[in-house]
Amino acid sequence: MEDTKQSCCTAFIHLASSIYVASSYVKERKVSKLEKETMAIEDNGNVHGDVTIPLLEEGKNIGDEENVYTDEETSGKASLWMVYLSTFVAVCGSFAFGSSAGYSSPTQTAITKDLSLTLAEYSVFGSILTFGAMIGATTSGPIADFIGRKGAMRTATGFSVAGWLAIYFAKGALSLDIGRLATGYGMGVFSYVVPVFIAEIAPKNLRGALTTANQLMICCAVSVAFIIGTVLTWRTLALTGLIPCAILLFGLFFIPESPRWLAKIGHEKEFEAALQDLRGKGADISEEAAEIRDYIETLERLPKAKMLDLFQRRYFRSVIIGVGLMVFQQFGGINGICFYLSNIFESAGVSPSIATITYAIIQVPITALNTTVIDKAGRKPLLLVSSTGLVLACILSGTSFYLKDHNLAPSSVPILAVTGILMYIGSFSAGMGAVPWVVMSEIFPINIKGIAGSLATLVNWFGAWAVSYTFNFLMSWSSYGTFIIYAAINAVAIVFVITVVPETKGKTLEQIQAAINA
Repeated sequence: MEDTKQSCCTAFIHLASSIYVASSYVKERKVSKLEKETMAIEDNGNVHGDVTIPLLEEGKNIGDEENVYTDEETSGKASLWMVYLSTFVAVCGSFAFGSSAGYSSPTQTAITKDLSLTLAEYSVFGSILTFGAMIGATTSGPIADFIGRKGAMRTATGFSVAGWLAIYFAKGALSLDIGRLATGYGMGVFSYVVPVFIAEIAPKNLRGALTTANQLMICCAVSVAFIIGTVLTWRTLALTGLIPCAILLFGLFFIPESPRWLAKIGHEKEFEAALQDLRGKGADISEEAAEIRDYIETLERLPKAKMLDLFQRRYFRSVIIGVGLMVFQQFGGINGICFYLSNIFESAGVSPSIATITYAIIQVPITALNTTVIDKAGRKPLLLVSSTGLVLACILSGTSFYLKDHNLAPSSVPILAVTGILMYIGSFSAGMGAVPWVVMSEIFPINIKGIAGSLATLVNWFGAWAVSYTFNFLMSWSSYGTFIIYAAINAVAIVFVITVVPETKGKTLEQIQAAINA
């Protein structure tokens, strides 16, 4: 069985090695800074409520708080192949997420024709995915805490499978919408539980690279859907969404549950066994296990927060930063462009197949590059470069549609449209796609991270729904006006990043909080 598991993860080890970021460990154990933050919170006054706070959603985890054990113990003596295998299995959920997100663009013309859907009916089909994701995101935390991270992934997979089958057998708009809603619910759960599970199982020196594999696999799945959607029928493309679900369900039998979740619910034997499995048989896990237990005990002593507590003065700026970044990420137009890409190119007089494939190919390497520079370049520079590129891309795309509508320079229209859209996805992948989630995980105090993260996630999915639903209507109103609106929103995002968002690279949580409060 050991050999079988080891061979299963070989492929992913090669993938992960390309995004591996080495980082040195502090060899001397330090006093937990989480303890200091707890005392600071208690000094400021208790906050009461009843909110379930996921273990890694709210605090980076043990390694990120500088409760460190040596890399000789975790790397030199231990084989981390189980970490790679577990990550590979988990990111199959990310691939299922991306398959759902990328489905509507290459299938719009075929579905509309085969089922005689109106523009409004297809807009509902495209956007209801994000409505389902809103529901999934808000329920994912309690589900993951109640039945575990693996149980939450199984639940999400079940909804995704049911959704894809409903779409495959659909005879009208209602069946399509039910299926799309179900896959959206699975997306929402995956969007939370996959990065949380990876962060909870990974050692500190691999956590950044492995967690960003989540976003990379989403982009890969969207690209695959765009490419194969040009040659497969829409029903067959729906069946391909079952493949990552099948791999995930099968793989969950071979990987351990999150040790931190097991520790939280008091399953000591299972906790130690899972941690030993992840770190290798020869690894000394006593120090890490003690750190996790200390973390759980400290977490239980923290005051709980309610939604209204987020608007207290000491938390307000953190909330503005986290929610603001999510607003600009979504209302800058990404889901409208992604969901209806083929229709955009067709409207501009460009071959949808060629342009969509080009879009898909360029998205993956830029996202992969981003995973290697985020800890070197910093969060704020990436956000500024990304937002500036989005403004220029929207202006180029808007110009192409303006020229087309006024029958000016017709030969330039396709070039400007393709250049603008490719620049848009490149710029989004370079910063605005992933960085807001990173900043959100860093700026909220430990006792409000659960509820504050839920609020930011809900705002994000609401924005995704609003943009994807209104995009077709805006394009019917004014194609170039639509891109000018997105350009204006992204321009405001630049001002927001410059004036409000702090740089968090290389800072402890205490330093970040001090900067925000100042």
